[in-house]
Amino acid sequence: MKISGVDIRPGNIIEYEGGIWRAVKIQHTQPGKGGAYMQVELKNLRDGRKNNVRFRSAETVERVRLDTKDFQFLFAEGDGLVFMDKDTYDQVTLPRDLLGDAAAFLQDGMDVVMELYDEEPISVQLPDTIEAVIVEADAVVKGQTASSSYKPAILDNGVRVMVPPHISSGTRIVVDVYEQTYVRRAD
Repeated sequence: MKISGVDIRPGNIIEYEGGIWRAVKIQHTQPGKGGAYMQVELKNLRDGRKNNVRFRSAETVERVRLDTKDFQFLFAEGDGLVFMDKDTYDQVTLPRDLLGDAAAFLQDGMDVVMELYDEEPISVQLPDTIEAVIVEADAVVKGQTASSSYKPAILDNGVRVMVPPHISSGTRIVVDVYEQTYVRRAD
């Protein structure tokens, strides 16, 4: 489906210069002289490159629709991550860097959504939040509890997050996977 260059929104997947790109950030600019344009930061979904492109209103780009399919994470194997199609039980191995920082939050048996373009896996979406256990937390400094200060803590997967002072080692918490931030104490 063709769309105008100024109709691109964050999250849109477009075909540009022979690659598949996701719009990360947009900025509409209307200079005093000349026509308006959309400054778009694009991220290549195949190799991770970033590119800043200006699209004028007269330009059109091809918007791509990705197929989504439910997969289950099985295990990590070296630099590869093995997923299983929940319908056909076929296994797919993807490179760890396709997931970026979110790969640390993968847990055995976790359900994920894989985005496919022409049957080729482009990206993997994890749940927005997961539960994790704190294995190491700094002690509270006396007098810091009154303000909304946070202290560093290390989760069972090795990721470092900032938590409120009342959270101690061994506590189960809910963590935002993509922001890598503390959300709340787990029930």
